[in-house]
Amino acid sequence: MQRLPATLCRIIARPSCDVFVNHRGIDTKRNVAGLIHDRLTKMGVRSFLDSMNMKPGDKLFDHIDRAILGSKVGVAVFSPRYCDSYFCLHELALLMETKKKVVPIFYDIKPSQLVVKDNGTRPAKELQRFSLALEEAKYTVGLTFDPLNGDWSEFLRDASDAVMINLLEVEEEHNRMKRKH
Repeated sequence: MQRLPATLCRIIARPSCDVFVNHRGIDTKRNVAGLIHDRLTKMGVRSFLDSMNMKPGDKLFDHIDRAILGSKVGVAVFSPRYCDSYFCLHELALLMETKKKVVPIFYDIKPSQLVVKDNGTRPAKELQRFSLALEEAKYTVGLTFDPLNGDWSEFLRDASDAVMINLLEVEEEHNRMKRKH
């Protein structure tokens, strides 16, 4: 049997991303989510943004769930149509259920405006799962941004700084746990 080179094994075993960017594409892909992804990438952070990290033929849930499970930190970009998306709510719930550190960004919306709507197509268990995740995110310290009056460069700096601080905390905790064992 042929053995894989050690460097290839490390690449395969390495998580697909450090940061998972959860967002409503129609509202934020071409502005805030895309800009955060771009800034983090330029800083050397491996971040996951569906349109940048997926290719035709990838199975949505498999690829996205694997990226969330492999990530260290989540960025949840809440926007006016965020709660209309099953995918957004599923991703948020998975981030929260797996106890990832999540940096909430409230883009053109107040936390109090975020509500899971029951349109009759989702099972009660899913609605409860999504509502719990949304409540947890709403009560996590985050950033707010008004795209009409806000300073984009200041916001992007603050958002990337918040992500980097959370990444460092996760790394420190991981290293502390390794030393205990």
